[in-house]
Amino acid sequence: MEDNEKNSMEKMHVLQDLLTDEFIGRIQLGEAEPSLLNAARQFLKDNGIHSSLQQDDKIQDLVSILPFKEEEGIDRAVASGQE
Repeated sequence: MEDNEKNSMEKMHVLQDLLTDEFIGRIQLGEAEPSLLNAARQFLKDNGIHSSLQQDDKIQDLVSILPFKEEEGIDRAVASGQE
């Protein structure tokens, strides 16, 4: 992998972590308007959260606090870290 490509990937990971932290923080503070909740839901879907997660995964924190029902696209087994 070239240095530029590696640098770009590192930046994308940092951006993903920052976005995840922002979603978590605003949701936990009760500052999440419907559009933010929808953006968080889409973010999880776009990142393949319908598949299994590790318990220590940062995105798992976001999954666990979202108020969506199973039929809205987030499986409760995934949200609890079980399969």
